[in-house]
Amino acid sequence: MEAESSPSSAPFGLTLTYRGATHALSLRPDSTLVDLHDRIEELTSVRPANQKLIYKGSKKPASSTPHDISLLQAGLADGTRVQLVGPTAGELDGFEAAENEHQRRERILRERARRGTVKVRATGPSPAEASAAQYTFHQIQPLPHLPDPPAARALLARLAADPAIVHVMRKHRFSVGLLTELAPHEQPHLLGLNVNAGQAIKLRIRTNLYDGFRTYKEVRRVLCHELAHNVWGDHDNNFKELNSTLNREVAEFERAQAAGTHHLGSASSFDGPRPALEAEAQEYSLGGAYALGGSGVSSDTDSPEERRRKMLEATMNRLKKEEEEMEDRCGTAGH
Repeated sequence: MEAESSPSSAPFGLTLTYRGATHALSLRPDSTLVDLHDRIEELTSVRPANQKLIYKGSKKPASSTPHDISLLQAGLADGTRVQLVGPTAGELDGFEAAENEHQRRERILRERARRGTVKVRATGPSPAEASAAQYTFHQIQPLPHLPDPPAARALLARLAADPAIVHVMRKHRFSVGLLTELAPHEQPHLLGLNVNAGQAIKLRIRTNLYDGFRTYKEVRRVLCHELAHNVWGDHDNNFKELNSTLNREVAEFERAQAAGTHHLGSASSFDGPRPALEAEAQEYSLGGAYALGGSGVSSDTDSPEERRRKMLEATMNRLKKEEEEMEDRCGTAGH
């Protein structure tokens, strides 16, 4: 009589998601983390060393954790949904090649200076200017296979040179290797993606029908969202606090700049988010009427304080809904 198969011999199934694509994995029950990472590399071209796996119950591995532990020991169970974060081998090779070329040039210049074949120019940037210059987008690249790449490049360049964005990047010391775009037909559910904590940020800048571009402020809010992922990977409270801070600082910077009281790199002269929200609420309510949670408008009988309260509440509700949509359509973190 044949022995009945034990539950431990059944295939071990996982669902992997990466950049909008879903993969069904079937592994042996005695598979290890090494086996899983190798299988993921076959499917996604993300090298094991660059794979960050996010799943329910996952724990941050200690540096001494062996890679040959079983999937069960790693906290994975049959049927677990796993999200992968990390750059592909091709993307990483491109960044490494650019970095190696930069280091090669720096080495040659140092060797020339040591031999006395070049002179150091006293007219170069100050240490403070050189330090600030590294907190920027080092490369801008539209997708060449989409319509009108020059217009897409112009929009990306406008974002990179936006004084308020430059201000927050220098203030928080953000550096991004590549600023590029997402193709709506390739990843229709995504608005933004931060690759490997700032190696690249990808933004949806086009309409679904490729007949134009999304509004500048919409795209810039997504950019602030993805910049916060330079520090925090998940949409937890730490991320939400930093994201809120970036949006507030952008609004405050523009208000102060319009008033002629803010210079690049200066500290903010506002306390808390209320002044920035009031400014946005005032802009949002131009035209004499605004929705309040979808069910209210301003009235001529309202007092100035009541109108101000309604504008603030309407703006906060709108911004909350926008942020919830961005979290749902962000490819950087697991939900």
